[in-house]
Amino acid sequence: MAQPGGEAVHNRIAVLRAERGVSRRELADALGVHYQTVGYLERGEYAPSLHLALRLAAFFDVPVEVLFSLTPFPRIGAPATASEG
Repeated sequence: MAQPGGEAVHNRIAVLRAERGVSRRELADALGVHYQTVGYLERGEYAPSLHLALRLAAFFDVPVEVLFSLTPFPRIGAPATASEG
């Protein structure tokens, strides 16, 4: 979804959260935000502040680039294109 300035911010929050077995409420509690904020983030309806993005990356113990991108992430199970390999 487009953010102010016209650029979409894509994320993998839901994927990582599901892989780790963490509920939206548990993630929200760990970050100090409302659980609905996690849903807004996952759906791309809200772009996090830099501070929140870094806290998310720290929570999942991954670089921020693993969580967020300005280009869509490839779908899980999608075949790799020649440019990716």
